[in-house]
Amino acid sequence: MTDSAPTTYRFPPQAPSPEAPEQTVILIPSGDLRESANTASWSAQQELERLVTDAVESTGWSVQRGFEPDQERGHGFIRSQRMGIDVFRDIPRDAPLIVATANWQYSHHVLAGLRTHRGPILTVANFAPEWPGLVGLLNLNGSLTKMGREYSTLWTVDGTDGWFRDGIREWLSTGSVTQDASHVRDLPALEDSEEKRLGEALGDQLLTDKAIIGVFDEGCMGMYNAIIDDELLNPIGVYKERLSQSALVAEMSTVSDEEADAVGRWLEDAGMTFRLGEDEATELTPKQLRAQYKMYIAAMRISDDFGLDAVGIQYQQGLKDTCPASDLVEGLLNNEYRPPVTSRDGSRVLWDGQALPNFNEVDEGVAVDALVTNRVWTAMGMDPATTLHDVRWGEEFDGAYVWVYEISGSVPASHLPGGYKGAEGWRQDPVFFPAGGSTINGVSKPGEIVWSRVYIQDGALHADVGRGSVVELPDEETQRRKEATNPEWPVANVVLHGVDRNQFMARHKANHVQIVYGDDADAADRALTAKAALFSRIGVTVHVCGDVRIA
Repeated sequence: MTDSAPTTYRFPPQAPSPEAPEQTVILIPSGDLRESANTASWSAQQELERLVTDAVESTGWSVQRGFEPDQERGHGFIRSQRMGIDVFRDIPRDAPLIVATANWQYSHHVLAGLRTHRGPILTVANFAPEWPGLVGLLNLNGSLTKMGREYSTLWTVDGTDGWFRDGIREWLSTGSVTQDASHVRDLPALEDSEEKRLGEALGDQLLTDKAIIGVFDEGCMGMYNAIIDDELLNPIGVYKERLSQSALVAEMSTVSDEEADAVGRWLEDAGMTFRLGEDEATELTPKQLRAQYKMYIAAMRISDDFGLDAVGIQYQQGLKDTCPASDLVEGLLNNEYRPPVTSRDGSRVLWDGQALPNFNEVDEGVAVDALVTNRVWTAMGMDPATTLHDVRWGEEFDGAYVWVYEISGSVPASHLPGGYKGAEGWRQDPVFFPAGGSTINGVSKPGEIVWSRVYIQDGALHADVGRGSVVELPDEETQRRKEATNPEWPVANVVLHGVDRNQFMARHKANHVQIVYGDDADAADRALTAKAALFSRIGVTVHVCGDVRIA
């Protein structure tokens, strides 16, 4: 056939590329997949967009929204990956682009467009407690970091602070924002010590014997940054067992009411209380609790079936429409002291006296961290229970910057004063959890902690580690902070050592941060050293953040 021969092929139309307007920023918001959350948070998003627009227009530039709000739906969020791809078709690829975030957002809604966008990208969040805008921002930033896409980031309480407005001006003139990273340094060569030798020995054991993390459905809530490919996991001795949440529900159906009720009696005997009601739609009920107890038993038995070393449950999406929330289950798993679960034939108590490391929302960066932490803390004779927290919000109190770290209910009871006696079960908010379920609500006990995050950058695994303190605030201040966020969720009031608010926000590559207690400050320092030695031994690049004493 010659080049000139006619054909009936249907070639796709070549749409002209839109041109970027002069001195104009395009603004888009990424939204939730749950419409209940989008409509509820829309007013907060509108206020953030107003603050951003005012800051940009004060420089002589204009702001143009990438698409119009949907009046019928009652919000203007990008609500799916397909919608995000469609929206980016009309955005000039060279235009300066702001992604404004005042709520939880599913990053994969916009990642396809951001991956191919050629203009400078700025992510912005309001620094406010009511909606998890900061959480959504940090997830998007971690996802862009994993993707290898350059971006800048800013945040503001009310849009008037000089730091925010100067950052807007810098980004508009240069395409980037300078951030202070002076608190970060690479792990130095460790001097010979018992902690170094312990970490290296545990690292060698992990590389030789290997470990399996069980993942009940990957990719929770658009968290692209929380998925670690096998090619990065396997060289550090970690392998995945890919499990289906449908199998979890099926296993739940085999658990008897008597077995489930025994879990409830154990918790009540241990001192845990529950705020119960009768309305399934808005209150916590015995029916919801029984389903959660069955999930706890089912998760343990499936973990035993596959010989897992850690386990995570996605819960969102799909499972939230099938059964109550997994948070109570996951908080129980992470304790050495918890309701006993036997094998199906009743011959063995599973993980008797041991924690089964859990990574909430199947965040695989947390999975690696929890696995490493469990082995180091256990070897050192300390409580290995970890908490995955959202980096929710913070404010100064009595001269110190105190973060509100808050998660949807999976805090292990050992992190609360009095253990289970300090835990109270509240119903999950119907906006996020239509089928309900109990949290493990409480305020984390004061003490010395190690905080950390494992993430992907430049195609390799990295870990940021640092020290902090969970502090005890006056009851009225703690209550104010809880009421300003989600009062049904457990919190930790955290002061980071040698890391200020903006340094942490600019550096952190995830919506989640992991914390674990040391017996005291010296023990926390020594455990951090052993943990860093283990990470380094298996090939994870370690960065030390803030004031840290390497033992």
